[in-house]
Amino acid sequence: MANNQVAKPSLFYIECLRFIAAIAVVGIHVLGPYRELVPELAWHEWLPAISLNAISRWAVPIFIMISGALLMSDQRPFNAAHYLPRRLAKVLLPFLAWTVIYAFVGGYQEGAWSWEATATLLEHSPNEHTWYHLWFFYDFIPLYFVIPLLAPLLYKMEKQRILLLLAAWLVLTLMHWLKVETPLRQNIILYSGYLVMGWYLFNNDQQAHLKFWLATGGAMLAFNVLGSAFYIWQQGEYSSVFMGYKSLNTAVIAMSLFVLIKAYAERIPQGARPLIKTISKYSFGIYLVHPLFLIPVRNPDYGIYQWFGHSSIALVVISSAALGLAFVLSWLLTRSSLTRWLVP
Repeated sequence: MANNQVAKPSLFYIECLRFIAAIAVVGIHVLGPYRELVPELAWHEWLPAISLNAISRWAVPIFIMISGALLMSDQRPFNAAHYLPRRLAKVLLPFLAWTVIYAFVGGYQEGAWSWEATATLLEHSPNEHTWYHLWFFYDFIPLYFVIPLLAPLLYKMEKQRILLLLAAWLVLTLMHWLKVETPLRQNIILYSGYLVMGWYLFNNDQQAHLKFWLATGGAMLAFNVLGSAFYIWQQGEYSSVFMGYKSLNTAVIAMSLFVLIKAYAERIPQGARPLIKTISKYSFGIYLVHPLFLIPVRNPDYGIYQWFGHSSIALVVISSAALGLAFVLSWLLTRSSLTRWLVP
């Protein structure tokens, strides 16, 4: 191998990354309604929600980086007959099933279920997700066709060429953030960069550069929070200008978090590890099912957020409850061979 690969450490840090990413995704979706309420709320009400959003946007990139780290580090001979049913189908089939399930859920409107509404969602599903969190799969599933092509190339490239490739990808994330028009600003290219970065950080030791990653990641997190808060305060309405999944600042935060968790995960006390491992194991299922428990919460007619007196309390309590309920449902679905495939 051309690049300097080091002995792989314990993969507990991968479980830690899945653990925090699952929590972050739930939190992002819990705070969703606050985005539309910015003009109606006092600053101390919308600021906690906006801040949580700003510091959590690395969650989706981290999931993609984990896939790149694990799938592209597999050096066994490629076998399409094994890869397609074991890897691709494991994601594709649950996505198709939950697309249908959420189409039926979305058919329930104004106190009654409508077949016409469900049929419309299904009709548009090839191009539009039937529920807000399923957008991820429209960009993630195509990456499974990129992985078998990228993996052998990376192992034959010199380390400096890989670094140049990653630098070019970071430039593209900056161009995307600044809205520089170019055909290279395509989702499959920008998200493929996370695959490569995940593989690179998985296989290359960054211990000598921890201070750099800590400083850079911390600076970008602060930039996200302060920039978002100031911009929204100026505009008087929600904006995600600092929070794009394919933007340079989000990429840097995700990279820094990957490096730091990899470096320090082994310091986590043994007593906390069973919880981390359990949530990590069911993280995919949690991602798929947790919006079910947020349906009544996100309905402004019920005023559930107001029950807690302040947004900071509401976000913590509702996120914890949604995470717990999603875990229980995921666990229950795995108990039967008939439903286990829905939450692999």
